[in-house]
Amino acid sequence: MKDVVGNTSTNKSQGHYTDLDGWTRGDLDHFVVPQNWDEYTDEEHQIWKDLYQRQIKILDGRAVSLFMDNLHSLGIEEDKIPNFDDVNKILMERTGWKVVAVPGPIPVEPFFELLANRLFPVGRFIRTREQFNYIQEPDVFHDLFGHVPILADPVFADYIEAYGKGGMKAADHKAAYLIGRLYWHTVEFGLIQEPEGLRIYGAGILSSPTESVFALESDSPHRVGFDVKRLLRSRFYIDDFQDTYYVIDDFEQLFKATDPDFLPYYDEVRKMPSILPGELIDGDKVIHEGTCEYAKEAAARRQKRKEES
Repeated sequence: MKDVVGNTSTNKSQGHYTDLDGWTRGDLDHFVVPQNWDEYTDEEHQIWKDLYQRQIKILDGRAVSLFMDNLHSLGIEEDKIPNFDDVNKILMERTGWKVVAVPGPIPVEPFFELLANRLFPVGRFIRTREQFNYIQEPDVFHDLFGHVPILADPVFADYIEAYGKGGMKAADHKAAYLIGRLYWHTVEFGLIQEPEGLRIYGAGILSSPTESVFALESDSPHRVGFDVKRLLRSRFYIDDFQDTYYVIDDFEQLFKATDPDFLPYYDEVRKMPSILPGELIDGDKVIHEGTCEYAKEAAARRQKRKEES
């Protein structure tokens, strides 16, 4: 474990790592840093509290049923940014997972390896007031509030470990970008079918007040049944609502989907055209065919920015 040198505020985001910074496989501590919990300011704790209180109201009846119970049982409460050591005491007993602090987003290969070893990297910094409604890089609220409660489910926990192992193998075959699509459309932006209706389990939605409503209630996006090869082909936008959401029946479906050897999938998918955001294809199990109204407006905004740049 190391700390960031030359920065007087250790709990601020250090930005994206642009390379592996001397990392080699097996070095699990390379990007891990102390959380420095006692260095969080009163304002940072208040930002956590405000984010938490806003989101918890929105997620009532929208989040996967286990989310609320796991949130509280892990000690992820509203009054202050949780201490990772306290969360780990409970999480380790539940599923053998451990939260580790990182100063910012890390490269994909060490990310995969941490997951393969049941270590979940969490950005130790929290967004500022100016970033309150949207922050592109994942902070402690997105990572801890959005991801960690689902890791307390044994089946989902096994899925993430299997994903990490699959990611390392994908990296060896220059397919990290393909398996990255699987993570995006499930772990970050996945929906699940429960007896009461569609619910959210993806952390990118769980931590977003606007997308929590959009993903379930807007007529604009498509909602399509989960299919691994379809997801590996499916592109996405990182800075806007999703045009298509993928729906699983349960976490067991996800775990079983990681059992096969993905190498033949990669060879097959590389020979096929990518599926654009918002595109439906033959064979899709369409749960809801969207109007694409928002997607069209978003495309017009992107085109305008491109012309103005």
